[in-house]
Amino acid sequence: MAIYTLPDLPYDYTELEPVINPQIVELHHDKHHAAYVKGANDTLEQLAEARDKEAWGAINGLEKSLAFHLSGHILHSIYWHNMTGDGGGEPLDKDGVGELADAIAESFGSFEKFKSQLTKASATTQGSGWGVLAYEPVSRRLIVEQIYDHQGNVGQGSVPILVFDAWEHAFYLQYKNQKVDFIDAMWEVVNWQDVAKRYAEAKDRTPLITP
Repeated sequence: MAIYTLPDLPYDYTELEPVINPQIVELHHDKHHAAYVKGANDTLEQLAEARDKEAWGAINGLEKSLAFHLSGHILHSIYWHNMTGDGGGEPLDKDGVGELADAIAESFGSFEKFKSQLTKASATTQGSGWGVLAYEPVSRRLIVEQIYDHQGNVGQGSVPILVFDAWEHAFYLQYKNQKVDFIDAMWEVVNWQDVAKRYAEAKDRTPLITP
């Protein structure tokens, strides 16, 4: 029985125009995200078979495969909800996300400084990857991380709350090789209400360790 399932999009394929065209949204969700779900389930089956047979010759590859596909599934599941057709701008008190705005200012100095760091982190990720705003539970602050090939530069236990997909399948049909243009445009569809909700939930989790 499958462990992971492909979640439905929270909107139709046209919701994110003109930042992301419907063809990209459809292919990205129905093909690429679906492939990560299938890959994670298939890898779990292979690991179960390895346990039954006590055959561990492929263990390193299987563990890396599970990380690759499971990270792809989790990050995309966040990605779709991080965007909305009427999003963008900055997180402001009037939007009901003032606590997030304060945390960004405290962690990065200002919204503009945070925006610059996440933009650069997303655009310069080695190979295929993501730029991520995450809540770091030890220091209880926000940090920017890079995830490359669904592995990458992340603090253990940090919780992603805003993710920018910088893999070519996320933008190439529309932006060609201009990844920076795509990342710049992404700010126009950020769903700050969703990000603020994820921030509040992350803060409520029990810290892994004390500072």
